[in-house]
Amino acid sequence: MMRLLRYCMRLFLYLTLIWVALSLLLVVPLRWVNPPGTPVMVHRWWQAEPEVFELRWQWLAWEEIPPHAVLAAVVSEDQRFPLHRGFDLEAMLDAWSERERRGQLRGASTISQQVARNLYLWTGRSWIRKGMEAWFTLLIEVFWPKQRIMEVYLNIAEWGPNGVFGIEAGSQYHFGKPAQRLNPWESALLATALPSPARYTPGRATPFLVERAQWNLQQQRMLGGTTWLAPLYP
Repeated sequence: MMRLLRYCMRLFLYLTLIWVALSLLLVVPLRWVNPPGTPVMVHRWWQAEPEVFELRWQWLAWEEIPPHAVLAAVVSEDQRFPLHRGFDLEAMLDAWSERERRGQLRGASTISQQVARNLYLWTGRSWIRKGMEAWFTLLIEVFWPKQRIMEVYLNIAEWGPNGVFGIEAGSQYHFGKPAQRLNPWESALLATALPSPARYTPGRATPFLVERAQWNLQQQRMLGGTTWLAPLYP
């Protein structure tokens, strides 16, 4: 019995070490190397009609992304991104309180968690996936600077139907111009569409999207503008 127990413990240790090593191989190089794609892209291709789907994706280097576009995305998705270490406990508690009041759980994922989920995991929901998301979020925060996390996020986020990924493709698709030429209002519209990229069309914004974009710009001013992003521009 003891021999079996020792064998199981050794096996568990070996598997754990293999998992950690594999995780590091998946995370550390991407601090410098741009990913070739994401599981979300593959999933969208698998779901779509072949004659409809067209992957629109062009990587945009950090230096080419306007700071006001970065700020708009932070305001829309994770306002405490420059401050937290991957998990926003305050937002999680707020989401749980809202569930208690309304019986509905809203999302409280940080930008780091979204990068981990979109870059390394499959679509869908399960406790296993949530645990792996937390693990990869931790590794990303340890090995990547905030600037790199945001750069990857803005380049892999889904920004439209049928294969529109990344801020460059999103800008071209919705406004017919490169992301470098986006103005603050257009950036706010794009950022506001992020929760439901297949539902909202920033280039033909509905009154609801216009209202949310106005709120986004107001929040930017309250945070002090792009100075809020100082940790991303060391």
